Amino acid sequence: MSLRDAIDNFYERLVVDAIEATREESDTADYLTDVMCVALNRLPTRYYRHSIDMMFYLADEELKGMKQKSLAAVKEAREFVREHQRE
Repeated sequence: MSLRDAIDNFYERLVVDAIEATREESDTADYLTDVMCVALNRLPTRYYRHSIDMMFYLADEELKGMKQKSLAAVKEAREFVREHQRE
C-alpha cells in the first residue's frame, strides 16, 4: 500500500452526499465531476486515516457544519460550472 492510499479527505464523502442530494435528471457524469472538483477546491481539507476515527472524534455540531458547508459549496459549484461550460 502506498502512502497516497493511506489517507482520505473527509470532505470528499460529504461533497458526494451533497451532489446526490441535489442531483437533477439532466446532470451528466462530466458535469458532476466538474462540480465535485470545484466544490472541493472551495472547501478546506480534512484528512483522516481511518474513517471510524473521524466519525468517533468529530463532534455532532462540527459534522453538521461541515455538511452545511459542503452543500453550500456544491450549490455554488453547480452555478459556476453551468456558467463556464464549454460549448
